[in-house]
Amino acid sequence: MTDQKTFSIAVLPGDGIGPDVIAESLKVLAAVENRLKGVRFELQEYSVGAGEYLRSGDPLPPATLEKLKQHDAILLGAMGLPNIRWPEGVEMTPQIDIREKLDLYCGLRPIRLYHELHTPLKKYKAGEIDFLIVRESTEGLFSTRLLKHPPDANEVTDTMRITRHGSERLFRSAFEHAVARRKHLTLVDKANVLPSMAFFRKVFDEASRQFPAVQTDTIYVDAASLYLVQRPETFDVLVTENMFGDILSDLAAGLIGGMGMAPSADIGDQYAVFQPSHGSAPDIAGKGIANPIATILSVAMMLDWFNQAETRHGAALIRRAVERVMSDPCSRTTDLGGRLSTTEMGDRVVKATEC
Repeated sequence: MTDQKTFSIAVLPGDGIGPDVIAESLKVLAAVENRLKGVRFELQEYSVGAGEYLRSGDPLPPATLEKLKQHDAILLGAMGLPNIRWPEGVEMTPQIDIREKLDLYCGLRPIRLYHELHTPLKKYKAGEIDFLIVRESTEGLFSTRLLKHPPDANEVTDTMRITRHGSERLFRSAFEHAVARRKHLTLVDKANVLPSMAFFRKVFDEASRQFPAVQTDTIYVDAASLYLVQRPETFDVLVTENMFGDILSDLAAGLIGGMGMAPSADIGDQYAVFQPSHGSAPDIAGKGIANPIATILSVAMMLDWFNQAETRHGAALIRRAVERVMSDPCSRTTDLGGRLSTTEMGDRVVKATEC
C-alpha cells in the first residue's frame, strides 16, 4: 500500500475578483487531485486584504501570518482596493507584506503565448513568445516603502537598496531556471546611471562564472522595454530588480493577452506564495467575467514547487489542459475579446484535464 502525501494549502481569496478566480482554480485543482495517486490537498481559507482591514482594522493580522507559516504553500487571489488606503495615501498591499515577512525573494513571472489572437504582435503564433521574468521581491526600490513621512513634507525619498546577499540568492535561482530552460539569462538593470545597479551587475558577473553553460547578456531597463515589444522571442530568462520586474511583468503580460493570462509565484527558502499577476479589479468583481487562467496556471506552478513526481504530473495536466482550451479561438473571456464567463472558462479547463 502506497503512503499518501497530503499537502496543506492556505487559500487567501482576498479582494475584488480574487474570490472569483480562486474558486475556478480550486475547481481545477480538485479535478487534477482525482487523477493523482497517493497525493491529497488540504485547504484552509483565511481572510486577508482590504476586506479584512474593514472588518478588523488590519489587512494582515499577525495571528493569520503565523498560521500561514504552518502550511506547505499559499494560494492567493488578489488583494487591495483603490479606495481603501493608508493615511499617507498608498494602497494596502498585504501581498507585499507577506513577501517581505516570509522572505520570498524570488518572484517568478512566466510569460507564454497560447494563441495568436491573444497578442497585439500579430506575427507571433502560439509558443513563439515564451520567457520567464525573475524578479527580486524583498528589496530594491520597494525597500523603504513603509517609512512614514509628515503630511506637510516638502520632499519624500525612496531608496534603491541592493545587497550582495539578496542579489546572490536571486541570481542563483535565475541561473538554475535558465539551466532548466534554454540556457540563456538576461540581466536587466540601469548600470549606466545608478551605482546600485552597477553593483547589481558586478554581482551578476561574479555569479555567472558558476554557470558556464548558460549564455548571458545585459541590457538596460529602458532598452528591455523596447526589445520585449520588438523581439520577445529572443528572451529565455530575464532577471531584474524589484520595481523593474514589477513594471516589465505587466508589459510582458500585454504581449500574451493581458494580466488574466499571467501567473506568478514568490518563492523563498522556506515558504512560497502563488497568485495571478493581476490586481483585484473591483470594477468587474462579482460580474463573472474575470479571466481565471492566470490563477489556474499559478496552481500549476504550486504543484511543480511541491516537487513530487505526482504533483509535477498534476502541473503538466493543468498546463496541457490550458493549452487545449486556449487553442480554440472561441475559448476566450471578455478580456481576450470573447464571451465566456469566469465559470465557463474554469469548466472548460476542468473538462480538458480529463482528456
